[in-house]
Formats: sequence, structure tokens, C-alpha cells
Amino acid sequence: MKFFKFRKLFTIILLLAISLPASWAQGNRDFMRETGKINVVVGVILLIFLGIVWYLVRLDRKLTRLEHQLNDDKNEWTN
Repeated sequence: MKFFKFRKLFTIILLLAISLPASWAQGNRDFMRETGKINVVVGVILLIFLGIVWYLVRLDRKLTRLEHQLNDDKNEWTN
């Protein structure tokens, strides 16, 4: 049940994150391109995304290692 609550919350936050900046930028759409800062924004977003992916991969490896260790310990007790 917690997963579905988290998924709903994540979806709402994602939709707000996509829609709010678009509505704020209606006044001058090409400001970031004209000043050359769009590359900085894209770079920061890319770094954040890659950091999150790296963290999740590392967390998955640690969990897999712990699961294997738990299974090995369980097998020792049954033998």
C-alpha cells in the first residue's frame, strides 16, 4: 500500500515539476537560449539524473549482496 501512495506522490510532484516552469516561462520563451544558460540547466538536470541512477544501482548491488549473505546464513542454520 505504501508503494501506491509513494507512486501517487511522485506522479504529482513530477507533473508539477513539468508544468510550473513551463507556465512561468510564457513571458520570454527564448531567454535561456539567448543568454546561453540553457546548456547549464540541461547539464545540471543531467547530473542530478545520473546521480540518482548511480545511487539506485549502488543500492541495488548492496541489497543483492545482503540478500545473498542472508540466504547463506539461513542455509548454514538448516544444515
